[in-house]
Amino acid sequence: MGPTTPRTRRWRWASLLGSTALAVTAGGALACPAGAAGTNVDFATHCIPPAVSGLPPIDGTTTASVSVDNTKPKVGDTVTVTYTVVTPAAGNPTDLALPADIMTPTGKVALGGAQTGSVTVAGPKKNTPVPGKAPFPSFSMTGTFTVTKPGQITLSPGDYNIHTSYILELDTPCTVITPPAPASETITATDGTPVNTRAISLGSASGDAGAGVTVSGTNFTPGATVTLAGRAGGTQTADTATVTANAQGSFSGSLVVNDRTTTGIVAYEGASWNADKGAGPAAYVVNDSTPVPDGSQKLTTTVKAGTLSMSQAGDSVALSAVDFGQGGASTGSLNTVTVKDFRGGPAGWSLTGKVTDFTGPGARIDAGKLSWSPACAAKAGSPSTCKAGSAGTVGTSGATLASTANGTLTGGEFTVDAGLSLDVPAFTPPGSYSGVLTLTLT
Repeated sequence: MGPTTPRTRRWRWASLLGSTALAVTAGGALACPAGAAGTNVDFATHCIPPAVSGLPPIDGTTTASVSVDNTKPKVGDTVTVTYTVVTPAAGNPTDLALPADIMTPTGKVALGGAQTGSVTVAGPKKNTPVPGKAPFPSFSMTGTFTVTKPGQITLSPGDYNIHTSYILELDTPCTVITPPAPASETITATDGTPVNTRAISLGSASGDAGAGVTVSGTNFTPGATVTLAGRAGGTQTADTATVTANAQGSFSGSLVVNDRTTTGIVAYEGASWNADKGAGPAAYVVNDSTPVPDGSQKLTTTVKAGTLSMSQAGDSVALSAVDFGQGGASTGSLNTVTVKDFRGGPAGWSLTGKVTDFTGPGARIDAGKLSWSPACAAKAGSPSTCKAGSAGTVGTSGATLASTANGTLTGGEFTVDAGLSLDVPAFTPPGSYSGVLTLTLT
């Protein structure tokens, strides 16, 4: 598949159980996903007030926690992370009271143990009023990361920034004085579907027939022989070359493209194309260099490539009521998701989803109790055909909601729906139960 920006949306179900019936009602989006809450930790923080305040840097203590939606993911799973700053080290530096909803926080969560790196998190523009010289209120930020290695992975709160939009646009960055901060949460990842992080990029998106194009790759097996090949839709052309990945798994090589039907270029390890050990296709076209006859003029226009995106018709779903003591199917319909693929290249897309456990008053309904029956339709004129995922369990591991295949030319506009059914155990304690469905488009 060509380079895309993964897009993620979340839905919430809230349910209210009276003395005899479970009424699942609509609610707003959750501030943080249902899941395991991390431990509050304290760490020394260096904050720099806005220059206009004239105040010196603040060395204080931040109290924060990190929570996740899945403490036992598999390799390949996407984990949603919530970083909550319970007590910021900084506050309103002026005597001027700040109104509600002018604070936008961003930050980082540090990963350690089996998998290292950082997770970028961001919060909504939302806060209670802040009196002059008062501490900033608590806030939460969310982000996601993909599990790439099995084992224990620690999550520690990291640097954060508080942006205020009132009269002036001001930032108050706060850094961990001695990183990393103490771990607030630990998850245990198990082996799952290996994550293919191989990627390629091209030196140019087009060229004349017989010209070479530079192909660069990353995250291939160190020392592996890598085949570069042209593609005409889903068929490999006769244009191939081989390169060797260096000790870091990277390479740069040239592929001479002669086939005028070429729509993309791939790179792969092994004797033939394998999506698990390859990358691409990256879009590439051969220029039409046909000579212009005498007395003629060649007219040329350009069609600009767009993006892959999705939108939702709403952020909450009301599931039907079930009776206490009887339980059974609590049903509803997913808010319609619209996918727009305006890239114009040879790559298809995949829309997947996973759900957290449904939590309520002293009880939990397992995520594996939620199933769906997907449906997908392409708008008239769309080059691609949309394929609905299989009906079945969603669960924490996730399932495919819809997809389109690679092709000579892909794209279009698609509507994706699904019937939902939550199998509520008969004697689930009365109360409100909610879970978060995360959809990811790649």
